[in-house]
Amino acid sequence: MTLLKSDIYSPTLKMQKKPKKKQYIPSNKEKYMCAKHKKFFRDQLINWKKEIIKSNNLSNILNSSDDNTSSADVVDQASSYTDKTVEMKSLNRSRKLIGKIDAALRRIKDGSYGYCDETSEPIGLKRLIARPIATLSIEAQEKHERNEKIYIED
Repeated sequence: MTLLKSDIYSPTLKMQKKPKKKQYIPSNKEKYMCAKHKKFFRDQLINWKKEIIKSNNLSNILNSSDDNTSSADVVDQASSYTDKTVEMKSLNRSRKLIGKIDAALRRIKDGSYGYCDETSEPIGLKRLIARPIATLSIEAQEKHERNEKIYIED
């Protein structure tokens, strides 16, 4: 016995939202950094930037009313100072990340996005999907990290 769609009709199926169309993911089968790839990464970067800005604005609003620096208790003051220091470091990291996102968006516009700064070879789709602001290929990044380690040990 075979079931038809009409046999398994459920009123809740009609109430559900239409399924979203399948999200595009860049493929190695396509030409590297074709228009589809550039649009995908541009959209990813813009969304990431919006999330960071939204998160920073929300944390600023939440933390602006929480000020214990004028508290008589030294422990409260120290705790508040530590919290503010951590918050400021986080905001600085976010600002730097936004700068890197903006630089990646500029590289998409000028056509250099997706290519290694040192070797001019393609960075690779998997690496860019994992880290859209990458400027070095995996090989160049590993070489850079090895050199950095050598200088630190000296």
